[in-house]
Amino acid sequence: MATELEELVEFLSSPSPTVTKAAVDIVRGLTGSEDGLQSLANYAKILLPSLARLLAGKKEVSEPAAEALVNLSQNSGLAAKMVEMGMINAAMDILYKPDSSIGRLLAMLLVNLTQLDVGVASLLQTGEEKMQGLYVMKLVRSFCRSSDEAREDPFEHVGSVLVNISKQEAGRKLLLDPRRGLLKQIVRQFDSSSPLRRKGVSGTIRNCCFEAESQLQNLLLISEFLWPALLLPVAGNKIYSEQDRCKMPLELGSALSIEREPVDDPEIRVQALEAIYLISLQEAGLRAFWSVNGPRIIQVGYEDEEDPKVMGAYEQLGSMLINSSGTEEPTTETSN
Repeated sequence: MATELEELVEFLSSPSPTVTKAAVDIVRGLTGSEDGLQSLANYAKILLPSLARLLAGKKEVSEPAAEALVNLSQNSGLAAKMVEMGMINAAMDILYKPDSSIGRLLAMLLVNLTQLDVGVASLLQTGEEKMQGLYVMKLVRSFCRSSDEAREDPFEHVGSVLVNISKQEAGRKLLLDPRRGLLKQIVRQFDSSSPLRRKGVSGTIRNCCFEAESQLQNLLLISEFLWPALLLPVAGNKIYSEQDRCKMPLELGSALSIEREPVDDPEIRVQALEAIYLISLQEAGLRAFWSVNGPRIIQVGYEDEEDPKVMGAYEQLGSMLINSSGTEEPTTETSN
């Protein structure tokens, strides 16, 4: 005899729109609690395909179905089953339908699914020679084109997806491929008004810098955008002297000649400092860092820093700069 939950899951495939709507609303509610998630997990074989089918329906059923899948995908076991059944392909297909109204939820679903290695491989389309990287290219284009000034920013969670894929070597190589120019597009979002976007950008840059030994040239190809993205968050709040600014690229010097909003998120500051450290471990990277008067910026930024973890990242970088052979310590001039 079928249990109440079994019947509920079966109602998701009811020919009656009213019954389906009621069932998916109840399922969404159950996924909001740990007990509900555990209970529904027992019926994943039927539940997940049923919810996936509803994603292509009208908003009244697609939205609660998407919310339920986002909640369910927090369970790594269920997330793995979703990837196995092709959920990433389905999400990408629906995400780019003209009449899609659940883009934000689908992006959140992709964040959870790419926490898994198999999810990253699926999104990268690993093994599909002609299609490999197409999904990521579409997501980057949408991430960079959508306005974070809009009332709802459906693609801001893509920043977190990019962080996830850049944790893997294959993802980093794709983003750093100069022919695709993906990282260059991403970096230019560093000054977004969306904290979620900024964190996604900083995390992605930092992860890509783990390839600095073999990909330094590709990183430095975008130095016009890369150095401001890395240095402005850790430059402190002071207005820099003309003597300091004249040794910097115009975009960086101009930004440091005026009062600035501080970067409140310490994680972004740590990620920026770690990225600079990884670049500066390479001789050419260190020269590039000195060429933009980077050590001076680090010195001034450290003076304003109060967060212990961020101070530790400054100190790690400062120690490396001091110990690097053939380099000089930053001067001790004060900024105006």
